Amino acid sequence: MTIEKINMPQLGESVTEGTISTWLVKEGDHVNKYDPIAEVMTDKVNAEVPSSFSGVIKDIIAQEGDTLEVGSLMCHIEIEGAAERPEESDSDSQSKSNQEGSAEPSDQSSDQSMKKRYSPAVLRLSQEHGINLEEVSGTGRGGRITRKDIEAVIAQGGKASADTQKQEVKPEQEMPSASTESAPKPTAVPVDSQAGDVEIPVKGVRKMIADNMVKSKTEIPHAWMTVEVDVTNLVALRNQVKNEFKQNEGYSLTYFAFFVKAVAQALKEYPILNSTWAGDRIIKKKDINISIAVAKDDELFVPVIKQADELTVKGIARNIYELAQKARNGKLTAEDMQGGTFTVNNTGSFGSVSSMGVINHPQAAILQVESIVKRPVIINDMFAARDMVNLSLSLDHRVLDGLVCGRFLNRVKNILEEMNAQTTSIY
Repeated sequence: MTIEKINMPQLGESVTEGTISTWLVKEGDHVNKYDPIAEVMTDKVNAEVPSSFSGVIKDIIAQEGDTLEVGSLMCHIEIEGAAERPEESDSDSQSKSNQEGSAEPSDQSSDQSMKKRYSPAVLRLSQEHGINLEEVSGTGRGGRITRKDIEAVIAQGGKASADTQKQEVKPEQEMPSASTESAPKPTAVPVDSQAGDVEIPVKGVRKMIADNMVKSKTEIPHAWMTVEVDVTNLVALRNQVKNEFKQNEGYSLTYFAFFVKAVAQALKEYPILNSTWAGDRIIKKKDINISIAVAKDDELFVPVIKQADELTVKGIARNIYELAQKARNGKLTAEDMQGGTFTVNNTGSFGSVSSMGVINHPQAAILQVESIVKRPVIINDMFAARDMVNLSLSLDHRVLDGLVCGRFLNRVKNILEEMNAQTTSIY
């Protein structure tokens, strides 16, 4: 029988790695080509990995919770009905020989090898919590220590003693030769919990969000500016048509659609805001694809409205509604999440009136739309009740300076303040 490899696929544009959240098969299971074998989480989307062949899952190499680079080995599959290919066998044997020192490993030697193969997640957690891996019993294949094993030790308060930490010299010498996986990232200083505290393992979407935020904040030099906008006429326009719109279209006409429309229009006039830093150059993006933040419990997704500058207010409202529904029902696809060039974040939906967004890497800016608040404003030396909103822009100071950002924000402000029943078409 021929043994083939199933590797981590490319699950989207600029996606370089994925975390296995759930294996949908186990060793010995028969699968058909294109059957899903695992659920994988990336920083952009959750997706199922299909089998590339029909056959029997021979051995599962990566464990749930492991983060693998694109192209890394996930499992082996024994292809049904195929003749064995000598060069595959030789290659496989050579690979095992390099890892285990034996061309035909016995079950016992296989166990010894798996015990020493630590995933990056296991290494990171063990170092963060001072856990000696030599003292942990693995429940994975061949006694391999999985992330769940480490999390169980942490939940039991199993931090290694000072004496144990002194004895970690030997396993640290063994780990690099026992594993071909990448070295762990620098670890944070461990923080001990107190009695009554609740520890929540950082994994899945929360881990992806954390990693992306660190990347954005460490790579992008942020600067901020805010303008105040009088949207009294816009509020009157929306209130005038919202009920009829909901009745005819089946979804709500939110204020956010007007803000996205105004931003898309202003980006056409100031395209440098619609760009990305590329090391030795700045790339101004042709398409104006607006990313919007959609929250679901403890998860945050940023799907994209494509070619937003070509859409009507209704078209944008429909995109917002459909993307939000897909995010909340777990139906977003990789295509929904790709290609964003500028982000508009509706922080006002939570009642916020002032905030500073973290730029959605590798974009150059993000705009926070705060809550619309009715308050007294002086007009012609008289107080007037007006609907006011703050717009807060975070900018990549490598790409953008205050002058162009000030002009861009002022243009968005003018567009919004000029929106009324006479100047603005919904359809």
